[in-house]
Amino acid sequence: MNRILILEDEAVIRRALRRLLEHEGYRIDEAACIAQARQCCRDTPPDLLICDLRLPDGEGIEMLGHCGDAPVLIMTSYASVRSAVEAMKQGAADYIAKPFDHDEMLLCVARLLKQQQLTGEQAQSRPEPTGAMTDMVGDSPAMQQICRTLEKVSPTDATVLIRGESGTGKELVARAIHRQSRRAQAPLISVNCAAIPEGLLESELFGHEKGAFTGAAQRRQGLAEAANGGTLFLDEIGELTPAAQSRLLRVLQDGEIRRVGANSSHKVDLRLLAATHRDLEQMVREGHFREDLYYRLKVMEITLPPLRDRLEDLPQLASFLLDKACQRLRQTPVTLAPAALAALQAHRWPGNVRELENALERAVILADGDTIAAEHLGLTPGPTQDMAPDTSLEDYFRRFVLENQARMTETELARRLGISRKALWERRQRMGIPRPRA
Repeated sequence: MNRILILEDEAVIRRALRRLLEHEGYRIDEAACIAQARQCCRDTPPDLLICDLRLPDGEGIEMLGHCGDAPVLIMTSYASVRSAVEAMKQGAADYIAKPFDHDEMLLCVARLLKQQQLTGEQAQSRPEPTGAMTDMVGDSPAMQQICRTLEKVSPTDATVLIRGESGTGKELVARAIHRQSRRAQAPLISVNCAAIPEGLLESELFGHEKGAFTGAAQRRQGLAEAANGGTLFLDEIGELTPAAQSRLLRVLQDGEIRRVGANSSHKVDLRLLAATHRDLEQMVREGHFREDLYYRLKVMEITLPPLRDRLEDLPQLASFLLDKACQRLRQTPVTLAPAALAALQAHRWPGNVRELENALERAVILADGDTIAAEHLGLTPGPTQDMAPDTSLEDYFRRFVLENQARMTETELARRLGISRKALWERRQRMGIPRPRA
């Protein structure tokens, strides 16, 4: 049984993480500060250390060298991601941003322990070929072809463009490619280009020099530079500004990054994975996306089918997602009643696998006993559900956005509408009213 030491000063997070890991069969020790953690490691070194980056008596990275050969997994907030990447350069095995997804944490823990075991056995550090495909569920011809393509392209350094509707699992494919690559032990930096304000996009991706613009009080490393040695995944790459597209092309052509405000470039070694649900070809024709960048991205293309086009996978996929939901919610296993399965197969799934996952999680919570009934799913019956919700709300959203987008930022629009920036962006895309480019 693997022993894991949790170093976290917030008791609530520490206890929640302990319950999560003990449920998976791990033996857990806790420490609230570096001094306690060092005492634990002196007694018996753990197999894995999970520690917060900021602690009352120092930095979590100070534990390197005090826990034997155990890998160190850093927990950090999004604002401190760059610090976590610096910690990895000093020897930390990986980092995970708070608030973390339970499944992501469990996968990361299992991967680090497996890598440590292989290292101890003096085996190759590359994961086994099937390991990257464990979450790729489905026996349909389309999914089998995707798995075969992933097995071929993952070990290479080829740029991959992943296409598909929202919710089809584009980031899942990117993670599978990274785990199966020679860069698996280096960081995978995932960036949703739609979630970063347009004015900050270049700085966030490529960094900036001190004084490059108002508020640039010091030099800052970009997320692309943080991926050096590993993989950079740009989700919704169609949202890149023309200037950011130009900088990214330089990275792909010459392997060089130039920070905003810098006079010179420096070399980086990264693999680029990109994803979009937009029609890049149309964007090229309209002059919104660089043609030379488009062809650089299109070295290898993987298109994920919408769930409605692979309904033969739905029973297997639903069973897989139900098991995940029950584990995450600490519920006993449940099954789908025949009527519930029929309701799933009749639905159009405009939100694809993500919508299915949400519906099943809701059903697990509402179910009475060990069987999920159709009414627990919260789906509108019938095979012709419309993708749009309430029409009057859609009309109000459209009118408000069109009337105010010229004088409001995306952040202001989202706040006035009572939704997140990402939700605003997703609804814009679905309704066909993207924000006009400056």
